[in-house]
Amino acid sequence: MSPPTDSSQPATYAAVAAAAPPPPNTSTDHTNNNNDAAHPANPSESEPLLGRPGDAVQKPNAPMIRNLWLGTGWLALAGCVILLAEIWASVFTHPTLPLVSPHPLLQSLGAVTLIQAILVLQPTGATPESKILGQRAHATLMVLALLLFVGGVSVIETNKHVNNMPHFHSAHGVLGFIGAVLFLGQYVFGVLMWAVPGVLGGEQKAKALWKYHRYSGYGLLIVLLLALLSAAETDYVHKVLGVNVWIVAAAVLLIAVGVFPRIQLRKLGIQRSQ
Repeated sequence: MSPPTDSSQPATYAAVAAAAPPPPNTSTDHTNNNNDAAHPANPSESEPLLGRPGDAVQKPNAPMIRNLWLGTGWLALAGCVILLAEIWASVFTHPTLPLVSPHPLLQSLGAVTLIQAILVLQPTGATPESKILGQRAHATLMVLALLLFVGGVSVIETNKHVNNMPHFHSAHGVLGFIGAVLFLGQYVFGVLMWAVPGVLGGEQKAKALWKYHRYSGYGLLIVLLLALLSAAETDYVHKVLGVNVWIVAAAVLLIAVGVFPRIQLRKLGIQRSQ
């Protein structure tokens, strides 16, 4: 006696076969992988303020120096070159004054150094190694900028003391003072978070404060750019050195257009809806 047969089995097997996914297509999968590499699963993770995701992100194993001109960074570099060329050429084509001339030289160089510190750090984050190298480069450039600013301020303060000149008698003086206070606060805050996070409650709490350091840093950059612009209107710079206000304004605009569009939203704690 033969065992009973289940007439429903062929239909069941057919249904399972129909529901099973088709075998992978090698060429299609390869294309999709390439697309995934070009466009991350979560675009907001690498999305700059302006532009496409990944436009302002350091690629793995890419040299750190490329961060300076990545994306719109080259515009900021062009602005820095124009700014230095205009100010330094104006100073050295006129009689130098020991207690005045070093001030615009040191302050402009300090500003450009600070901008490089921002540019080199902005695109990092692809790997832990790039983060560490970026932070070290940023810190080194910020120390150099601090020394240049201190030197420039010391020169002009000595001049005011020797010649009994008033303080804060111009918009440039007021903006310079505000910028100095913000810079010192930003510097101390950054050093504490990076070098001694225990002071702020531990490494995790310190990391949670990074976005505020970035917000205040970009605010400081705005004050710095306004101070540079207002410096071009001071009596010494404009009337004695003959610095062209419009050239300085163009340089400041290029720096702003080069830096701010590269801001990565995720580093500010901002996520755009998909």
